[in-house]
Amino acid sequence: MFKQTTLASAIFLALSSQAVYAAENDVAQQSEPSTQQQQADDMEVIQVVGIRSSLNKSVNLKRQNVQVVDAIVAEDIGKFPDNNVVEALQRVTGVQVTDRSSGEVNTVSIRGLTDVTTTVNGRKMFTAAGQQVAVADIPASLLESVEVFKTRSASQLASGLAGQIDIRTHRPFNFEGAKVVVNARGVYSDQADKTDPALSALLSNRWDTSIGEVGALINVSYTRANYRDQNVTAGAVVPFFAGDNPQDYGFDNQYQFIKDGWNKGLENGLPYQMNGEEFPTFDLAGGPSDVPYMLSRDAIFQNDLHGERERPALNLSLQWAPNDTSEYLFETFYNGYRNKTFNSLLFAHADGWWDNDPENIHFYPGTNVVKDRIVGSPAVWSSGDYSESSTDSYVFALGGKWDISSELQLKSEIVYQTSKYKTDFIGMRGSASGIPNLTVDFNHGGGIPSWAITNDDGSRVDLSQVPWNYNAYYDNGGEDEGDSISWTLDGDYYVDWGIFTKAKFGVRYENRGATSKTRGVDNGPFANHNAEALPEEIVYRNPYFFDNEGDVPTTWVVPDSRKVFNNRGTYRDFFGIPADEVVLRKTFDITEKTYEAYVQSDYETELLGKRIDGQIGVRYTRTDNDLTFLRYESPLPNETNVVTAIDSGDSSNDKFLPNFIARLWLTDDLVARFAYTQTLRQPEFGQLNPNIVWNKNLTDPTRNGNARGGNPDLQPVKSKNYDLSLEYYFGNGSSVYGTWFRRDIDGFTADTLSFVEDHIEPGETEAYDYILSRPGNTSNGKLEGYEIGAVYFPEGLPNWLDGLGTQVSGTILDSSQDIPQFNTETGELIGYVTRDMYGVSDKSFSAVLIYDKEVFSARLSYVWRDDFLLTDGEPIFANPRGIYRKPEKSLDLSVSYDVTDDLVVTFDATNITNELYQEYYKDSTIFNTGTSLYSRTFSLGVRYSF
Repeated sequence: MFKQTTLASAIFLALSSQAVYAAENDVAQQSEPSTQQQQADDMEVIQVVGIRSSLNKSVNLKRQNVQVVDAIVAEDIGKFPDNNVVEALQRVTGVQVTDRSSGEVNTVSIRGLTDVTTTVNGRKMFTAAGQQVAVADIPASLLESVEVFKTRSASQLASGLAGQIDIRTHRPFNFEGAKVVVNARGVYSDQADKTDPALSALLSNRWDTSIGEVGALINVSYTRANYRDQNVTAGAVVPFFAGDNPQDYGFDNQYQFIKDGWNKGLENGLPYQMNGEEFPTFDLAGGPSDVPYMLSRDAIFQNDLHGERERPALNLSLQWAPNDTSEYLFETFYNGYRNKTFNSLLFAHADGWWDNDPENIHFYPGTNVVKDRIVGSPAVWSSGDYSESSTDSYVFALGGKWDISSELQLKSEIVYQTSKYKTDFIGMRGSASGIPNLTVDFNHGGGIPSWAITNDDGSRVDLSQVPWNYNAYYDNGGEDEGDSISWTLDGDYYVDWGIFTKAKFGVRYENRGATSKTRGVDNGPFANHNAEALPEEIVYRNPYFFDNEGDVPTTWVVPDSRKVFNNRGTYRDFFGIPADEVVLRKTFDITEKTYEAYVQSDYETELLGKRIDGQIGVRYTRTDNDLTFLRYESPLPNETNVVTAIDSGDSSNDKFLPNFIARLWLTDDLVARFAYTQTLRQPEFGQLNPNIVWNKNLTDPTRNGNARGGNPDLQPVKSKNYDLSLEYYFGNGSSVYGTWFRRDIDGFTADTLSFVEDHIEPGETEAYDYILSRPGNTSNGKLEGYEIGAVYFPEGLPNWLDGLGTQVSGTILDSSQDIPQFNTETGELIGYVTRDMYGVSDKSFSAVLIYDKEVFSARLSYVWRDDFLLTDGEPIFANPRGIYRKPEKSLDLSVSYDVTDDLVVTFDATNITNELYQEYYKDSTIFNTGTSLYSRTFSLGVRYSF
């Protein structure tokens, strides 16, 4: 086996954490040898199994790492009590999760920031043409542990403002000999009313041979999930004339939607407080002054999405140790993703305010914001949307490590990755004819709208029985591909240079390629069939909807786009779609080269009789991008898809990123840490696109058009990070800890506007003025907060309570970000507004009640996070612009029972309390928006190992 310079280091980690990664684990590499020897002499080794064992390993990983790090460890092989890694991470201190949809949680943030670098066995991963990997696509059943690094050493990747999540898979040298594990679960989703399989198997062995020790492991996983997501949404808040319209502005009817002339996209929106009986007013650009207005919604709509997702995955690991001074590794990791969705959308316009009775309009008290009303003769349409998407990602790694001498160790690895994502989408809209009235209450109670289509006498119209006609057709698709080859060389050199004990150095090179192709038909100028009724063979009547959570339509008609998808050729001909429009066209082709190098040293000394150790180092990183973006002009090219214009460019950046970490041992059990580090985030490839799409103002040709493009001059976002923690370890695997941290972030990407005068598009003869929107490094931010946590298993309890414990944590955050504000009519910068960062909850906590005794283990977990700014709405509509998410919570349960030493039965449940997830604009009462209902899952499984 691979020989460490100090045997005590390996012995300590093997005993305390039982997580020996064949001497490659970063924890072992980053811990100072003499420190670990003393701790190995003093610490009691806790020989327990199950949930308590996994927490003991996590505590020891946190204690022994120089950095600020938390971890989760599977309590048994193939056993993470969650549907995916993201759900498992929500119990880690400082980690928040969101975007619960498709039957699971999808997005993870560390201390409020979602820019997280994910590595698998230390290797950076990506999906297709993106910079990040979809963490939810990595099955939990393949994992041994997950480490969450909240600080970074110079020897680690610099990307990821928030931190790094390192996922560790099993390797054959982790086991003493042969190991076989089979795990099978049936997972029931209540809204979809389906039960699906979650299967995994691990086979591993190691042998002493004439060429040295050899190990082989294969771990396979397959999961399928049927899910159902339901949503009701009150549309964007927009202004309407309050009373008679100004005749000189070209409107004849009362209460007309004001489409243009007012400054859109303001953070706080237009004023909405009444002045007694007087409505607030604004001046219209190119029109009258002091125009009274009121605010209401442009629409009301709802979605009923059914989906089926599959995730196959495989990990193959081969290890060979020909002698005591060298070891070689070949590893293959594959994860796949297959997803099919069918969505039934029902949409009613609420902006056609013609010939209506003002008595039917009711406002929230003291405001000009409409709460409920009746809209006569509204446009009502539905859409059946079907999509298929898939991802296949492969990683191949070949590496070795060698003891060059008793002081010098080297390791090197070459990694090849390839990832491909494909998607196809068919959408067909239907329109309902003869609709008399829309009766709507935008917030009937608890933020949930109430609405119905009604006759003039107030009776409700059955939307599954009214006539439905063809309305529009959408036929889109895309294909993204990415690959990379990377090489790393790292060295450890044990020294005796005063306080310095070990020098680390290394280099990394990566050549990354990414391409994107797309196609699209979005209700273009093709054959019109609006007067024709939908044929019965593609009529789909949506079944019962929203589980009695709101007073909304429960059934309606949509075109069955699943059948349309299977007969695409026929419907493309029916709508007159040109053949060129359904051919994939490349939109960009990018080569990114990254050069990195670092030097780092571990040190140890004393201060006032107290031992101090830590790390100091610097990492240099340089990125060069060769950018090629392709553009297709109108008229459409022939079938050969000739590219009529190409925009190309290059971009580069380089950074020196220093770090300093100190750990003060106040006692053997009381540890303080301080860290100063720097991290960065590279722009997404699509943000660098120099192409600009120019759109004239179709409503009023005399007004400015709107244009949007990327920015090849974007630079990385950079963060300076400060962390100070105090940790106390006591009892058998118990601990309590607290951390203060701060992130100063420069160069956040935000939309910028500018005025472009007299632009002439190819094929045009007249110049036109536009407001151009592009991303820029125009925003800075600050994040500061505290996190506290504890793992506690009381001692001295009565025998029947022995094994009772808890894991609790909480995070308090204070974030701010400066967002530039522009006049949407002129493109002029009018100032900055300071607000919370996206995705940051001020408060969050997790509480886990654990009972782990002999053959029985149970964990009841509750997580909660405060409301937070989710994203921005489109400035052309959103008013206010920021979209917030209400507090989120989840109650989950995991139970296991050891039938025999080899056979375990498990039961797991997620989202037990069947929570509603809601969003709003600024004020959750008067500016409520979406309410979503997701599935609960219940699973029963068995795990057999020998």
